[in-house]
Amino acid sequence: MSHFFKNMKEVTSSKLILLVTIFLVSFGNKTFFLNVTEVYLVNLKNIAFLGSLALVLACAMILLFSLLCYKHTIKPVLITLLFISSFASYFMDSYHVIIDDTMIQNIVSTDIAESMDLMSFKLFLYVALLGIIPSIWIYKIKIVFADFRTELRSRIKLFSLSLTLALSAVLIFSPFYASFFREHKKLRYYATPASSIYATVKYINRSIKRETLPLMPIGLDAKISATDTDRELVIFVVGETARADRFSLNGYERETNPLLKKEALTSFSNVWACGTSTALSVPCMFSIYNQSEYSDTKAQTTENILDILKRAGIAVNWLDNNSDSKGVALRVSFEDYKGPEKNPICDLECRDEGMLANLQTYINDHQEGDLFIVLHQMGNHGPAYYKRYPKAFEKFIPACQTNQLENCSKEEIDNAYDNAILYTDHFLSKVIQVLKDNNAQFESALFYVSDHGESLGEHGVYLHGLPHFIAPDEQLRVPAIMWFGSNFNEPKIKSLPSKRDSKYSHDNIFHTILGFMEIETSLYKKDLDIIHGAQ
Repeated sequence: MSHFFKNMKEVTSSKLILLVTIFLVSFGNKTFFLNVTEVYLVNLKNIAFLGSLALVLACAMILLFSLLCYKHTIKPVLITLLFISSFASYFMDSYHVIIDDTMIQNIVSTDIAESMDLMSFKLFLYVALLGIIPSIWIYKIKIVFADFRTELRSRIKLFSLSLTLALSAVLIFSPFYASFFREHKKLRYYATPASSIYATVKYINRSIKRETLPLMPIGLDAKISATDTDRELVIFVVGETARADRFSLNGYERETNPLLKKEALTSFSNVWACGTSTALSVPCMFSIYNQSEYSDTKAQTTENILDILKRAGIAVNWLDNNSDSKGVALRVSFEDYKGPEKNPICDLECRDEGMLANLQTYINDHQEGDLFIVLHQMGNHGPAYYKRYPKAFEKFIPACQTNQLENCSKEEIDNAYDNAILYTDHFLSKVIQVLKDNNAQFESALFYVSDHGESLGEHGVYLHGLPHFIAPDEQLRVPAIMWFGSNFNEPKIKSLPSKRDSKYSHDNIFHTILGFMEIETSLYKKDLDIIHGAQ
């Protein structure tokens, strides 16, 4: 094969398209074919269909390339697609994630530090072998173009032949393709680079659409209840990548919450996330829209709960030790604690605990009115779980010390992840102490909810980000905690322990916050308020 390419000095455009297609089908779609053969086992009954599927995938690529690749675009297009395919193949092969439009949004909104957590020698090998080397060959090869009419006829023949072969295969094996398209939609998400191209186009399209839409105000009638005579201090902690089943408060056999278990709080064990990524879940948590009707466009073009609180006269402040607020805090006070310029507690990276350094000063500076403070954690952000906690919290050993999870045992991955949960326990206990220190002046409360969960190798899947309809429970079931200070004047909180196993979701957050802050508005739905709603 290498001798073949070495001695090829020139090539026609149609032949180049064919060669790149064969390369991508053969080397860029390992996860696609592995998932297909888990559904359609390799046996005499299925072998012909599996062969036809490879043919249809190749024909689909040729059809796409035939439309995009012309004299001046063929090299840039093919090189770009090779690089996209190399990155997509690495993440799908290594972590079994899916590249959809939400994943593209995650990529776009990821900062440099988070991107570096994903760098590895294996990623370099994928990009080098599937992206750089073939791209260099394409860049150097001479493409022979005939006159316009001959080139057009050749391209039409290639297009027509590919379309005919694809349609013929689908017709011949129609029972198989009927089940493939109707019952196994998930499999199509693994086809490379088609799924990545579709996802990118979809993301760009909705981003452009979103930019042209005005911001819709909501809760214009919002006001603090006239019966509310006490000042509220509520700290809402947005957790990151935490699983409900890894909190010992929820029955996990390991002691991951040694400090929180000493507090009089309620840990809700049956709470479900709106999405499986920060870019989707965080805006959804603060949105008026339920998960079933939520979209990124709606979230970014509609005011959220923070806007309502601010309009009602409540001081709102967002402190962030993650990448950012994903658009939620654009219109309220925002402080970035990701770097040592602001965060005084930094070692391997800046710690969540650093967000508390100036918090008492902020509280003291506000002598009147209610305060609502959001703390956005770095939490358990993967795959470099070992970076998410100071060394003093490495209780469970041996812990995975790399971002290449495939090089660690299940025990090592679990240990590193659980150590990060242990640090979150420490962080939340510190938040509670701040609230206790202000009990005399406020009705104080903590509300903690994670944005989404995490797969830790179950069913061969790692990290998060799978589409909601196929996401496993590990990515969707999240921890949620409420703690109330001694002065919090709400009889209903006494009944919360009886609700700890009731089913809730991110849909409840919007209305629960309104209840916390005693905001009167026509938007409020009591039945969705965890505290005031029926069990």
